[in-house]
Amino acid sequence: MNRIASKFGGSSVADHRQFLKIQAILEKDKRRSVIVVSAPGKRHSGEAKLTDLLYLCHELAKKGMPVDSPFSLIRDRFLEIEKELKLNAGIAEEMEKFHRQIVDGVDRDFIASRGEYFSGRLMAKFLNAVFVEPGEAIFFDKAGRLDPKSYDALGKLFSDPSKRYVMPGFYGADAKGRIKTFSRGGSDISGAIAARAAKAELYENWTDVSGLLMADPRIVENPHPLDIVSYREIRELSYMGASVFHDEAIAPVREAGIPINIRNTNKPDDAGTMIVSKLPEVTRYDIAGVAGKKNFSMFSVEKTMMNKEVGFARKFLELFENHQVSIEHCPTSIDTMSVVVASEEIGDKSEAIREDVLRILQPDNLDTEHELSLIAVVGEGMARQSGMAARVFKALADARVNVRIIDQGASELNIIVGVANGDYEKAIRALYGEMTRTTKD
Repeated sequence: MNRIASKFGGSSVADHRQFLKIQAILEKDKRRSVIVVSAPGKRHSGEAKLTDLLYLCHELAKKGMPVDSPFSLIRDRFLEIEKELKLNAGIAEEMEKFHRQIVDGVDRDFIASRGEYFSGRLMAKFLNAVFVEPGEAIFFDKAGRLDPKSYDALGKLFSDPSKRYVMPGFYGADAKGRIKTFSRGGSDISGAIAARAAKAELYENWTDVSGLLMADPRIVENPHPLDIVSYREIRELSYMGASVFHDEAIAPVREAGIPINIRNTNKPDDAGTMIVSKLPEVTRYDIAGVAGKKNFSMFSVEKTMMNKEVGFARKFLELFENHQVSIEHCPTSIDTMSVVVASEEIGDKSEAIREDVLRILQPDNLDTEHELSLIAVVGEGMARQSGMAARVFKALADARVNVRIIDQGASELNIIVGVANGDYEKAIRALYGEMTRTTKD
């Protein structure tokens, strides 16, 4: 039987009512047999994040201070879910043991992982499913990277396709067998690993939104949802600051060609967004979305006959490497070259970099500009459409936005423009409005 791996985020397991919604979702499609859960999320804005409370317990215990206050909040969350679902999952006894472990000085990653662990214990009991301990099958190598042997090891634990399995997200074990967590948000990574290990036909990521949006809703009012998007487009949008999957959470399923479906636990009938390897020939819009980030700096040098000076570009870029500054973009022309970097990377190094540029490169002119924003219009469909660049620059011109940087890769997957920070929101709205003005329905 073909299988679907379904990961449920923090909002989806926030209380017993959300557990009931998950049960209903799973019953609608029996292929949903591999379940990955996060720690319970916040039920209201004033509530502390459970993982933050776990980290606080570790900090207090490390200083020899009582952990009773944050620990009671953690314990009560899980006991409440257990009680409301009328379960007997042994949470009270496990919590007593966990409290002793904290006081005895167990390490930080172990403590942080328990939010997902207890969530998984409750979900497995509630669904009458097999509990899978990720510490026994998801392995990190000595460098802290995922060990590929994890897929086979975890696949063996998912061996019976007729059974339902529940696995906590967020953690595995290091080379010495100690619990090790992924970065925050790591349950998405766990879900992707589980989908690949189970050889699933689909990886569902259930959250509290009905898929991805084509623009930031804090800037664009009611942006259109994305019906379908490619892995390549997601990578570009994520890099440019859009609130989408981190590439690390996509890689396991992308490499295996498994599509991702982002769904809403609270609106399970919504189709959500499909993330696929290859887009269909016709999509609703020519673009996947518009995304950007603020606060960049640009160093521009001008030097006559620069193109004839062997090693000029290398020396220019090497200056930033020497100052431990990573480079975002590098627009050039015959006698000019610019380097764009995140302003936070520069910090107080700007003047030192300028001095090095003037001393080593001896340019005719050096210009430094700060408070710039980068905005990307992203879409695989742009390569098949004539006049896309014209539409981009006409939209910005009509909005009276001055363009400071223009950059487009050879793949024509995106067009990146740089504008002043003050024009950022106006530019996003202008570009989104132009690119969604017509559809191909």
